[in-house]
Amino acid sequence: MNSYSIPSLFFLLILIALASCSDSKTKDRDHLVFRYNEHANITSLDPAFAKDQRNIWPAHQLYNTLVKLDENLAVEGDLAETWSISEDGLIYTFELRDNILFHKHSIFGKDSTRQVVALDVEYSLKRLTDPKVASPGSWVMSDVKRIEAINDSIVEIELKQKFPAFLGLLTSKFCSVLPVEIDQLDFQTSPIGTGPFKFKRWEIGEKLVLRKNNLYFKTDTEGDSLPYLEAVAITFLPDKQSEFLAFVQGKLDFLSGLDPSYKDELITESGELNSKFKSDIAMEKSPYLNTEYLGFYLDSDSKEMKSKAFRRAINYAFDRDKMIKYLRNNIGIPAHKGFIPEGLSGRARIQGFTYQPEKARQLIQKFKEETGIRFPKLIISTNPSYIDLVEFIQKEVQRIGVQVEIDVMPPSTIRQKRSAGQLNNFRASWIADYPDAINYLSLFYSENFSPNGPNYTHFKNEPFDELYEEALSITEDSLRYELYSQMDSLLIEEAPVIPLYYDEVVRFRSKDVEGLGINPFNLLDLSKVKKTK
Repeated sequence: MNSYSIPSLFFLLILIALASCSDSKTKDRDHLVFRYNEHANITSLDPAFAKDQRNIWPAHQLYNTLVKLDENLAVEGDLAETWSISEDGLIYTFELRDNILFHKHSIFGKDSTRQVVALDVEYSLKRLTDPKVASPGSWVMSDVKRIEAINDSIVEIELKQKFPAFLGLLTSKFCSVLPVEIDQLDFQTSPIGTGPFKFKRWEIGEKLVLRKNNLYFKTDTEGDSLPYLEAVAITFLPDKQSEFLAFVQGKLDFLSGLDPSYKDELITESGELNSKFKSDIAMEKSPYLNTEYLGFYLDSDSKEMKSKAFRRAINYAFDRDKMIKYLRNNIGIPAHKGFIPEGLSGRARIQGFTYQPEKARQLIQKFKEETGIRFPKLIISTNPSYIDLVEFIQKEVQRIGVQVEIDVMPPSTIRQKRSAGQLNNFRASWIADYPDAINYLSLFYSENFSPNGPNYTHFKNEPFDELYEEALSITEDSLRYELYSQMDSLLIEEAPVIPLYYDEVVRFRSKDVEGLGINPFNLLDLSKVKKTK
């Protein structure tokens, strides 16, 4: 039997008391830290590389742009207090707020910070087109002729040609404003912005920590300083199942999207939150500006790809409602319209593709008679994440007399070969860069042929191009939306793509989390988030 002397026992009790005190302090501060996981890892904190969700989310906490989107996708001021547009629609003049300071850093000298001025805006936007930076967001400035700081508070941007959606384009995180001194620093250790949170530390592959920016210029409706949180902690668990387990165990505050590894445990077949989680977890859904589709490469030597009858037949051959219900647990909206997703103005008014197998067979028969091909064939290229959807389409399409093969390859290979025109049919998605349908229609403008643009199908249609060019010259929304609708209807008729579904944002959060919200861009805004104890 072990025994302790009085001094050693006293020392042990002291250690236990200190440990308990430490645990208590950690728990007391837990409600001030927001925790989420980024399974795809973060590749850069430089907003010039904020091209996908993993990089956009932390960039949104660190930086601000001239203008931003409100919850209804309307443009409002961010760093800019006011702005005006010239009558010819070419010159945009922005006046900056006078109360915005950069995150504290020794680079600013004895004051440790300074006010944002127009030269910072000029520098940041010009930086996007600097060959040394090699930003994937350089295209955002492709229509810009001139960026000039008129004085400390006014910056002017002149376009080469009228582009009514330009303000929306400036809300992109690519357009975040940095101090001109930033080129002396490393974004891995010193990203400096004006956002609600500032950089604390980044352990690559392990954790990224952001801390509250006490100099943040925004307040809530009561006049209290934002943000409410003291910190944001981002982990990098690569496995989605592990991420899910960490969330249900309370180690994470938030989970975005669904993965096949856990979707049936988390939600019901009809798309509702599983009853066993309802006491601790809240689920929210919203239309997502993302269209999932299969694209036909029309410059292929394949007669199947060139045939409108064949392309339309595939569109009619499978049941989108059934696909979404059983493979996506009703998360997503079956694509029975054109290419423009729900949530944007200018969608086609005509009916798109519904499940009509008999009509599909008739179109395949027409294709056979026109080409003499007795056994038509379709090869669908996809990445592993979508194999269940593509296998469903394969079985349905084979019933109308078309042989279907599936070619599975990594996402990077798909992107490379799609851009080079080496895939006859490919699964892809288009997530909006800015809240205007012209963003989606640009995928079919003939001047945008890949690899120099996003027209991966190499669709070329003279009436479409004329409507597209006319739309760029019109500033009145209702007239522009009418042209968008005509273009979307034309895409239904010509069928260069097979729209599968219009995606939905689905979020799961701890019920301790308040003020998170949800939006069609799936943007993570933590500036107004609170956690209850």
